[in-house]
Amino acid sequence: MIIHQLSVFLENKAGRLTEVLDALGKENIRIKALSIADTSEFGILRMLVSDPEKARQTLKERSFTVNITEVISIMTPNEASYYAKALKILSDLEISIEYTYAFSVGEKSIVVMRCSNNELAIKALKDHEMELIRASDLYRI
Repeated sequence: MIIHQLSVFLENKAGRLTEVLDALGKENIRIKALSIADTSEFGILRMLVSDPEKARQTLKERSFTVNITEVISIMTPNEASYYAKALKILSDLEISIEYTYAFSVGEKSIVVMRCSNNELAIKALKDHEMELIRASDLYRI
């Protein structure tokens, strides 16, 4: 249930995101989700890609600072109350969310979360019959 997410540190300057995407495109790496958090000096590009290890190596060879981070993902109806239900399950167990992002596929939402304790979060969400997504299933969406 753990999904490997690519985290890339980028300087805030024109063309850096293009360089990343161009490099991955040349290696036929598909992007399933992408999110950028920024400050005035740098940004963190987070991506779910078809081949995280190949993507990491490709970007390292081009001198990008890149890590693979473990995240989890659930599928819910795309209504805020379902997202809130999942977050409440975790907060009731004092599992904090370091960050999250989501995207819609039809009437469903795919929610990606980095938790303070991913393993405990997976167990809690399963116990409450939340639909967890495997990496292999995510890549087929």
